[in-house]
Amino acid sequence: MTRLRIVEIFGPTVQGEGALIGEPTVFVRSGGCDYRCSWCDSMHAVDPAFRASWAAMDTAEVWAKVQRLSGGQPLTVSLSGGNPAIQDFAPLIALGQAQGYRFACETQGSIAKPWFADLDTLVLSPKPPSSGETVDWDAFDTCCQAARGAAAVVMKIVIFDDTDYAWARAAADRYPHLPLYLQPGNPEVDPDRAVDPQRLSDRLLWLVDKTMNDNWFAPRILPQLHVLLWGNKRGV
Repeated sequence: MTRLRIVEIFGPTVQGEGALIGEPTVFVRSGGCDYRCSWCDSMHAVDPAFRASWAAMDTAEVWAKVQRLSGGQPLTVSLSGGNPAIQDFAPLIALGQAQGYRFACETQGSIAKPWFADLDTLVLSPKPPSSGETVDWDAFDTCCQAARGAAAVVMKIVIFDDTDYAWARAAADRYPHLPLYLQPGNPEVDPDRAVDPQRLSDRLLWLVDKTMNDNWFAPRILPQLHVLLWGNKRGV
């Protein structure tokens, strides 16, 4: 039986970002990540210092909690992290889809897995310069190839500044076949500090104005809905 490192399983709530924004979802957050983004808002799922709080669960245990939270009613299950691509979610996806559930996964595109092809939605979210990480585009290409059987593959990029914006335009030119979603970054990542909704709204307006003034109409511009509704609380 596959063993998984699980940080938290929560929901149902609505997806707060990307292509499935607003969709009722149960989240399965896995532990571990190969990135250390400067503005990461889920360090409890990334930093090994938190490893003692991660649960070792087998697929059946994870699935039992998903079913309990959803009341046995099929909905979307989102695999998040950390980087969920580190682990083997193939058995969970097969178990859930056999009962009518849909599966989505968001990853930075640094590690490819065969189970990408089984997903209903794969969100590839390469990290821009403000993250402090450098994207390996060869690895990203491998992720795209691994996901060829998936029902939908999209790209999502978080934008913090003009440099990120220019980088996102270059990434979009590199992958014109991937539907693109842009969202303004949230600079406040401390879960114990309140988020300023007006500041987030201003950043969203800045991004909308910038894309419209450049006649860049390909991407969809979205807020970070979960941050606007719940701030930086964990488990939402």
